Amino acid sequence: MAERKVRVRFAPSPTGPLHIGGVRTALYNYLFARQHHGTMILRIEDTDSTRFVPGAEDYINEALAWLGIGIDEGVREGGNYGPYKQSERRDIYRDYVKQLLDAGKAYIAFDTPQELEQKRKEIKNFQYDASTRMSMRNSLSLPAEQVRALIDGGEKYVVRFKVEPGRDVTVHDLIRGDVTINSSVLDDKVLYKKADDLPTYHLANIVDDHLMQVSHVIRGEEWLPSAPLHVLLYEAFGWADTMPAFVHLPLLLKPDGKGKLSKRDGDRLGFPVFPLDWTDPKTGERSSGYREAGYLPEAVVNFLALLGWNPGDDREFLSMDDLIRDFSFDHCSKSGAKFDFEKAKWFNHEYLMHMDDAALAQDFKPLLAEHVDVSQFSDDYITAAVATVKNRINFLKDLWPNAHFYFEAPTEYNAKDVRKRWKDDTPERMTELIEILNAQDFDNVEGTEQAVMDWIDGNGYHKGNVMNAMRLTIVGECKGPGMFDITKILGKQETIARIKRGIENIKPAN
Repeated sequence: MAERKVRVRFAPSPTGPLHIGGVRTALYNYLFARQHHGTMILRIEDTDSTRFVPGAEDYINEALAWLGIGIDEGVREGGNYGPYKQSERRDIYRDYVKQLLDAGKAYIAFDTPQELEQKRKEIKNFQYDASTRMSMRNSLSLPAEQVRALIDGGEKYVVRFKVEPGRDVTVHDLIRGDVTINSSVLDDKVLYKKADDLPTYHLANIVDDHLMQVSHVIRGEEWLPSAPLHVLLYEAFGWADTMPAFVHLPLLLKPDGKGKLSKRDGDRLGFPVFPLDWTDPKTGERSSGYREAGYLPEAVVNFLALLGWNPGDDREFLSMDDLIRDFSFDHCSKSGAKFDFEKAKWFNHEYLMHMDDAALAQDFKPLLAEHVDVSQFSDDYITAAVATVKNRINFLKDLWPNAHFYFEAPTEYNAKDVRKRWKDDTPERMTELIEILNAQDFDNVEGTEQAVMDWIDGNGYHKGNVMNAMRLTIVGECKGPGMFDITKILGKQETIARIKRGIENIKPAN
């Protein structure tokens, strides 16, 4: 028998922004598909019309594109197994609902929400199943004539799956091994709602996975309880031989305490839980995203990949190509992964550190333009400036506070540094320093530094006081990258002009 072609699907609901846990699910699907030269499908599961949110589908597509998670078949990409939006597949689902009804695998139920609520009050832990279904209003308990009359009269109804009790159902999971549950604990799930003329997740999911020839269902752990029901549905349709392999991924857990990562955790601790910014179209509430917060997509992908999976060694930095080559369910954890948002920052810092200086400078220019006239500075100048400070930043937005002195001379001087470093004799020292610097070739950083150090040592001056006073005049405060790296970039004229301005404007603290 020929090996089955790998076809996976990421199937989000357009009910709001894509949660970072969903992004990880999409990423793992993508890695597995690419590793096996398979197909990545994006299917929009919009059968719950009451929860549809405008803009959510576009958001999903934009987020995946930003992260480099490529889609082979989908609403936008097309394909041979469409439509790829469930609300456009009504006619398909009706046929399969009828097939289950005709085979006696499902039945029609007329119970109103009020009647169901009353049963829940009467029976503790009420469940619509083999033990209770005959006491309810459905096509199993009512005469056929009455059922037909109710349907013809326009009575609202749902179609429920008929779960036979007392059977052990085994789900074969590529991470968790065999998971067995007795069918007696399963309820007769609603598969179709006449009011919407749409199936529920349980039916649409099975039909679409089968028709789209999905080979592996890779989804979150929260769907594991429904997997036995899905196994029974595959069997009910006679599709057991083409049932996909199941993979239920570990949950992403909140950074502190117990439980699943939520938006509230992000709001409370100050980190995004969505890939992109999102504004709720109803409330106007804005939620931050990783892209707008300044994260590089490569860093986010690397960080997410290691939440619940490891490459089998101590490597932490993995490109998309590395992840595609090394990904394996054998190294996926069964337990949840704590979401360490400080680690996400660290990854972003490291990726910025290893980013090409010229590329980083180009990304910085729009931010720089918010403060100065960028046309005054060459690309080479901006690149050189960025290169000296990028080891100090976690995000692109951190470049301006760390590099602003390259683009504007200080007009104010840090008061604390003035008190500590600017003494009565400092102007005299700085005047002498100007004479030393005037004689140097600033392109020769080591030579300039050596000349200044020789002058300091030869005169018995306090090195810390002299060098910090020099930095104060040039930067405006006593911090920053190497002093002579700064002076090389600023050039002799600007460096000396700033020292002179400092001599004129800085006064010793009383």
